Amino acid sequence: MKVLEPGHYERANFIGLVALYSVFTELNGNHATLSTLSKEVRLFMAESTCPQAGLAWYALRIRSNQEKLVFSMLETKGYEAFLPLYRSERRWSDRVKQLDLPLFPGYLFCRLDLGNALMPVLTTPGVVSIVGAGKMPVPVSDDEIEAVHTVIRSGLAVTPWPGLTVGSKVLIERGPLVGLEGIAVNVEGQCRLVVSVHLLQRALSVEIDRRWARPIAKQVQTEAAALSNARRSSASPIPFMSRNRSAAVSV
Repeated sequence: MKVLEPGHYERANFIGLVALYSVFTELNGNHATLSTLSKEVRLFMAESTCPQAGLAWYALRIRSNQEKLVFSMLETKGYEAFLPLYRSERRWSDRVKQLDLPLFPGYLFCRLDLGNALMPVLTTPGVVSIVGAGKMPVPVSDDEIEAVHTVIRSGLAVTPWPGLTVGSKVLIERGPLVGLEGIAVNVEGQCRLVVSVHLLQRALSVEIDRRWARPIAKQVQTEAAALSNARRSSASPIPFMSRNRSAAVSV
């Protein structure tokens, strides 16, 4: 399980990376470009030269099987992109191969400033459009992006999930997904947490230990019942406004 996103290197490594880039440029003359550097150096420089924290995340519609290529081109242009991948095993008659495939085929996420020119993004080969309502791009919730990040970084086996799911909403209180909310489902005796990106109508799932999760709906119902009982047992009357907007009366 992998994730393609700008690297999170310590700033202390910046001098070493710049030195490496300088040596590379000197050895290769004027033909040296970011695209010819190692992935680690390119990722760091994309993040260091174009900080985009605070910008909204948008989903880009990508041509089939071009997600990784588009990701690489966007990062060389200085954009912060996010392409979550999962590990899939493919079997042929003579071999078995492990492949890293997009969790959301046909899409990747990118931080964009809609106030600036979007042509560098829209003219990137493989980019079809920015997902939105009609011609208006719609941002993806930061909470949903962070939830996907959390699942990817947990190290747990993750797989795509077919569409959105209706079920019991839970809060993960233990384990590598602590703090994450999602829908709990049972699949062949296994408990899985489904995390959705509603704009795309897509989701992913990850296997969890049942003991990690606490139902959220049950807690809300319990608190509502407690509040209702407290109101009934209160000695002081509860005022409300009558339909004819007269003064408050008591029950």
